[in-house]
Amino acid sequence: MNTENMIALLIAAPLLGAVVLLCGGRRLDRTGHWIGTLLAAASFVVGVVLFTDMLGRDAEDRTLSQHLFSWIPVEGFQADVAFQLDQLSMTFVLLITGVGTLIHLYSVGYMEHDERRRRFFGFLNLFLAAMLLLVLADNYLLLYVGWEGVGLASYLLIGFWQHKPSAATAAKKAFLVNRVGDMGLSIAILLMFTTFGTFAFGPVLSASAAGDTSEGKLTAIGLMLLLAACGKSAQVPLQSWLGDAMEGPTPVSALIHAATMVTAGVYLITRSGAIFNAAPDAQLAVVVVGAVTLLFGAIVGCAKDDIKKALAGSTMSQIGYMILATGLGPIGYVFAIMHLVTHGFFKAGLFLGAGSVMHGMNDEVDMRKYGGLRKYMPVTFATFGLGYLAIIGFPGLSGFWSKDKIIEAAFAQGGTEGWILGAVTLLGAALTAYYMTRVMLMTFFGEKRWQPDAEGNAPHPHESPKSMTIPMIVLAFGSVFAGGLFSLNESFAGWLEPVTAFEHGHPPISAGVIMTATITVMVLGIGLAYVQYGRRPVPVTAPRGSLLTRAARRDLLQDDLNHVVLVRGGEHLTRSLVYVDHTLVDGVVNGTAASVGGLSGRLRKLQNGFARSYAVSMFGGAAVLIAATLLMRAV
Repeated sequence: MNTENMIALLIAAPLLGAVVLLCGGRRLDRTGHWIGTLLAAASFVVGVVLFTDMLGRDAEDRTLSQHLFSWIPVEGFQADVAFQLDQLSMTFVLLITGVGTLIHLYSVGYMEHDERRRRFFGFLNLFLAAMLLLVLADNYLLLYVGWEGVGLASYLLIGFWQHKPSAATAAKKAFLVNRVGDMGLSIAILLMFTTFGTFAFGPVLSASAAGDTSEGKLTAIGLMLLLAACGKSAQVPLQSWLGDAMEGPTPVSALIHAATMVTAGVYLITRSGAIFNAAPDAQLAVVVVGAVTLLFGAIVGCAKDDIKKALAGSTMSQIGYMILATGLGPIGYVFAIMHLVTHGFFKAGLFLGAGSVMHGMNDEVDMRKYGGLRKYMPVTFATFGLGYLAIIGFPGLSGFWSKDKIIEAAFAQGGTEGWILGAVTLLGAALTAYYMTRVMLMTFFGEKRWQPDAEGNAPHPHESPKSMTIPMIVLAFGSVFAGGLFSLNESFAGWLEPVTAFEHGHPPISAGVIMTATITVMVLGIGLAYVQYGRRPVPVTAPRGSLLTRAARRDLLQDDLNHVVLVRGGEHLTRSLVYVDHTLVDGVVNGTAASVGGLSGRLRKLQNGFARSYAVSMFGGAAVLIAATLLMRAV
């Protein structure tokens, strides 16, 4: 089998697992989790084989294609099921399948006592298959199928514990908010077809880069693609679903927030780079959305006491860094993907570490009821700690290399815009160091703060089984070394250059000064968190806090705003439409009917059946006609 024909196997392996596990029946309950894990690992192995083959080819000959069949073979409307594997999609394939396999392995231990474990692994496999279809499609219409598949799988996974009303509500919320973004993608695809006559990446992106299409049309397409990215990647204004999605099992949080769903928007914008490069207004909108979300998520993360929701705010913020970088054009595409990959390692490790803590603390998520856990969970502490150092940008670790490059690219914009974006990225780095240090101190340091519950049952913290700790160790290894390997001799930039057309930026200040500033704000963030949570006892009950703190605990009032603007606004709109329907529409219809009915009733009285009445009527009518005729002649 040649390598081109192996591309479909990447998707086929987890898709087969999903079908077998979801349709196989209860006889697979004892082995289903291993079937799902092995098929995810098989997809990773196929990805490694294809990656090795790709490395052996010349840079210009690394794109592989596989055409399976014509999906919609209609004259003038051709849609194919075909795949494209290039440097960009290969990066995602290795991340999705590699991190996804580790999360599958972790789930073997985490979901050990769940009666529906086989179904859970079926949903995980379905998620991987949908995400792989999204990044391997060679046209926007097939990408849309994977896009919707990811949305469906996320709904099933977030609401997996559907016996909990909060989980069912969170799943519906994620599903509905993402439908708004999905409308943006569907409109963008329709605009592409009316503009270019095709959905395929090649013709659409080539025509956009050639400058043969009006900037207005490309701006409209770019803004709709951005709306789609906001939904999947939880960016302002469609970010409200992300925190609630923590109601799903912790492996779901790691899968959605590290390597798959939330990175789909970054992939979409990067893949569509030629469209945004030719539409400066749409590109500016991408930058603004990324910058706002970067700070929004960081502020929310600073106030959360729920360990998973604090990490969810962090995810929102880190994806904001990536979206901002994609808005910088060829200067930033590579660094966005680079940070996406490093984030996949350390954020997956952090979520799995949070799950390990919950596993040893009777599923408690409130960090104010932790404290001193490093003594009881040394492996979890070490792996979580390395992920913490990576995300705050500690020198030498992966997050330092990738985030620092985005900060440099922001300053490289030059002028007022460059200074503003640079300041925003530095402020985001300071906030990241603050809230992640807060998480570390509240969870692993200080005195223990857990108490027996109402029934007298107290947590007994303990280390997780090897099926959970081994994936955490592997991810910690990536958290330490991934960024340095990518930055070595700009090898990662060279790898993606054929797809992203990488350009070097030239900041108005030296890279050394920017690096010094980045380390300085990191130290300030750590210091402030230490003063507040390291030197003082952490109260078990959260203090009332400032107005900003209270707003951040409520996600900066995003749900309140949505309720006022969308829910109440929708209710008022509905009432107005009902009033118009009853008063105007029904008034005209009913009034016309009443008039016709009244007139017919009066005319009906004339039809009384008496011949003398008809004779009088005929005589009267004739008299009127004669009188009218005589009058006209006289005039």
